[in-house]
Amino acid sequence: MNVSIRRARLDDVDFLVELVTHEDVEPFLAAVRPKDAESVRGEVERSEAEPDAFGVFVVEVDGRRAGTMHFERANQRSRIADLGGLAIHPDFRGGRAADEAARLFERHLIHDLGFHRVQLEVYGFNERALRHAERSGFTREGVRRKAYWRNGEWVDGVLYGLVAEDLDGDS
Repeated sequence: MNVSIRRARLDDVDFLVELVTHEDVEPFLAAVRPKDAESVRGEVERSEAEPDAFGVFVVEVDGRRAGTMHFERANQRSRIADLGGLAIHPDFRGGRAADEAARLFERHLIHDLGFHRVQLEVYGFNERALRHAERSGFTREGVRRKAYWRNGEWVDGVLYGLVAEDLDGDS
Protein backbone atom coordinates (compact mmCIF):
# COMPACT_ATOMS: atom_id res chain seq x y z
CA MET A 1 0.00 0.00 0.00
CA ASN A 2 1.47 3.32 -1.13
CA VAL A 3 0.07 6.33 0.77
CA SER A 4 0.72 9.89 -0.37
CA ILE A 5 -0.69 13.33 0.33
CA ARG A 6 -1.06 16.34 -1.91
CA ARG A 7 -2.74 19.71 -1.80
CA ALA A 8 -6.35 19.50 -3.01
CA ARG A 9 -7.27 20.84 -6.44
CA LEU A 10 -10.57 22.08 -7.82
CA ASP A 11 -11.13 18.75 -9.55
CA ASP A 12 -11.18 17.13 -6.07
CA VAL A 13 -14.24 19.09 -4.88
CA ASP A 14 -16.84 16.44 -5.77
CA PHE A 15 -14.78 13.73 -4.05
CA LEU A 16 -14.33 15.90 -0.94
CA VAL A 17 -18.05 16.67 -0.68
CA GLU A 18 -18.96 13.00 -1.12
CA LEU A 19 -16.45 12.05 1.56
CA VAL A 20 -17.42 14.58 4.23
CA THR A 21 -21.13 13.86 3.75
CA HIS A 22 -20.72 10.06 3.81
CA GLU A 23 -22.91 8.53 6.52
CA ASP A 24 -19.90 6.76 8.10
CA VAL A 25 -17.73 9.91 8.07
CA GLU A 26 -19.91 12.97 8.75
CA PRO A 27 -20.86 12.19 12.39
CA PHE A 28 -17.19 12.29 13.40
CA LEU A 29 -16.23 15.58 11.74
CA ALA A 30 -16.45 18.98 13.38
CA ALA A 31 -19.97 20.32 13.08
CA VAL A 32 -18.70 23.54 11.47
CA ARG A 33 -16.80 21.91 8.59
CA PRO A 34 -18.05 22.94 5.14
CA LYS A 35 -20.00 20.16 3.49
CA ASP A 36 -21.44 21.75 0.34
CA ALA A 37 -19.64 22.10 -2.99
CA GLU A 38 -19.47 25.90 -2.96
CA SER A 39 -17.93 26.06 0.53
CA VAL A 40 -15.50 23.21 -0.16
CA ARG A 41 -14.48 24.91 -3.43
CA GLY A 42 -13.81 28.09 -1.43
CA GLU A 43 -11.56 26.19 0.97
CA VAL A 44 -9.62 24.61 -1.91
CA GLU A 45 -9.14 28.04 -3.49
CA ARG A 46 -7.98 29.45 -0.15
CA SER A 47 -5.56 26.53 0.19
CA GLU A 48 -4.04 27.46 -3.17
CA ALA A 49 -3.91 31.19 -2.34
CA GLU A 50 -2.51 30.84 1.22
CA PRO A 51 -0.31 27.72 1.12
CA ASP A 52 1.67 28.60 4.26
CA ALA A 53 -1.39 29.49 6.35
CA PHE A 54 -4.15 27.11 5.26
CA GLY A 55 -4.29 23.81 3.49
CA VAL A 56 -6.77 21.24 2.28
CA PHE A 57 -5.02 18.01 1.37
CA VAL A 58 -6.08 14.80 -0.33
CA VAL A 59 -4.86 11.41 0.87
CA GLU A 60 -4.19 8.94 -1.92
CA VAL A 61 -3.73 5.19 -1.58
CA ASP A 62 -2.09 3.54 -4.57
CA GLY A 63 -2.97 6.61 -6.64
CA ARG A 64 -6.68 6.61 -5.70
CA ARG A 65 -8.33 9.36 -3.67
CA ALA A 66 -8.95 7.92 -0.22
CA GLY A 67 -9.30 10.78 2.24
CA THR A 68 -8.66 14.34 3.27
CA MET A 69 -7.15 16.47 6.03
CA HIS A 70 -6.51 20.15 6.55
CA PHE A 71 -4.54 22.63 8.61
CA GLU A 72 -4.81 26.28 9.52
CA ARG A 73 -2.12 28.47 11.01
CA ALA A 74 -3.21 29.26 14.57
CA ASN A 75 -0.29 31.47 15.61
CA GLN A 76 2.26 32.89 13.19
CA ARG A 77 4.86 34.10 15.70
CA SER A 78 4.86 30.83 17.66
CA ARG A 79 4.52 28.74 14.48
CA ILE A 80 1.48 26.73 15.56
CA ALA A 81 -0.84 24.87 13.19
CA ASP A 82 -4.29 23.52 14.02
CA LEU A 83 -5.02 20.21 12.33
CA GLY A 84 -8.45 18.94 11.51
CA GLY A 85 -10.77 17.12 9.25
CA LEU A 86 -8.82 13.88 8.84
CA ALA A 87 -11.29 11.61 7.11
CA ILE A 88 -10.61 8.35 5.32
CA HIS A 89 -13.27 6.83 3.08
CA PRO A 90 -14.62 3.61 4.63
CA ASP A 91 -13.38 1.62 1.61
CA PHE A 92 -9.79 2.41 2.69
CA ARG A 93 -10.07 1.84 6.43
CA GLY A 94 -8.23 -0.91 8.25
CA GLY A 95 -4.94 -0.70 6.39
CA ARG A 96 -3.46 2.12 8.48
CA ALA A 97 -3.65 4.61 5.59
CA ALA A 98 -4.71 7.30 8.08
CA ASP A 99 -1.63 6.66 10.23
CA GLU A 100 0.77 6.99 7.31
CA ALA A 101 -1.07 10.05 5.97
CA ALA A 102 -0.84 11.71 9.38
CA ARG A 103 2.90 11.02 9.60
CA LEU A 104 3.42 12.50 6.14
CA PHE A 105 1.30 15.54 7.04
CA GLU A 106 3.12 16.14 10.36
CA ARG A 107 6.48 16.07 8.61
CA HIS A 108 5.28 18.36 5.82
CA LEU A 109 4.00 20.93 8.30
CA ILE A 110 7.09 20.85 10.51
CA HIS A 111 9.92 20.17 8.06
CA ASP A 112 8.60 21.89 4.92
CA LEU A 113 6.36 24.69 6.21
CA GLY A 114 8.36 25.41 9.37
CA PHE A 115 5.72 24.96 12.05
CA HIS A 116 7.06 24.27 15.55
CA ARG A 117 3.85 22.79 16.95
CA VAL A 118 0.83 21.05 15.47
CA GLN A 119 -2.28 20.52 17.55
CA LEU A 120 -5.69 18.98 17.21
CA GLU A 121 -8.89 18.39 19.11
CA VAL A 122 -10.96 15.22 18.91
CA TYR A 123 -14.50 14.58 20.10
CA GLY A 124 -14.28 12.45 23.24
CA PHE A 125 -16.71 9.88 21.80
CA ASN A 126 -14.55 9.28 18.72
CA GLU A 127 -12.54 6.31 19.97
CA ARG A 128 -11.04 5.60 16.54
CA ALA A 129 -9.65 9.15 16.28
CA LEU A 130 -8.35 9.10 19.87
CA ARG A 131 -6.36 5.91 19.18
CA HIS A 132 -5.19 7.30 15.84
CA ALA A 133 -3.84 10.52 17.41
CA GLU A 134 -1.75 8.57 19.90
CA ARG A 135 -0.48 6.11 17.27
CA SER A 136 0.53 9.11 15.15
CA GLY A 137 2.83 10.48 17.84
CA PHE A 138 0.60 13.11 19.43
CA THR A 139 0.65 13.66 23.18
CA ARG A 140 -2.68 13.90 24.96
CA GLU A 141 -2.60 17.30 26.64
CA GLY A 142 -6.02 17.72 28.18
CA VAL A 143 -9.77 17.54 28.00
CA ARG A 144 -12.25 20.34 27.45
CA ARG A 145 -15.17 18.94 29.42
CA LYS A 146 -18.60 19.16 27.82
CA ALA A 147 -17.27 21.62 25.27
CA TYR A 148 -19.54 20.84 22.32
CA TRP A 149 -23.26 20.31 21.83
CA ARG A 150 -23.54 17.34 19.44
CA ASN A 151 -26.61 15.30 18.62
CA GLY A 152 -28.56 16.45 21.66
CA GLU A 153 -25.84 16.12 24.29
CA TRP A 154 -22.68 17.78 25.55
CA VAL A 155 -19.45 16.04 24.52
CA ASP A 156 -15.84 16.51 25.55
CA GLY A 157 -13.03 17.75 23.33
CA VAL A 158 -9.71 15.94 23.82
CA LEU A 159 -6.62 18.04 23.08
CA TYR A 160 -3.45 16.67 21.48
CA GLY A 161 -0.15 18.27 20.53
CA LEU A 162 3.05 17.39 18.71
CA VAL A 163 6.16 19.58 18.64
CA ALA A 164 9.12 19.61 16.27
CA GLU A 165 11.35 17.84 18.80
CA ASP A 166 8.97 14.87 18.71
CA LEU A 167 10.17 14.31 15.15
CA ASP A 168 13.91 14.58 15.91
CA GLY A 169 15.83 12.13 13.79
CA ASP A 170 13.38 12.37 10.92
CA SER A 171 14.58 13.39 7.54
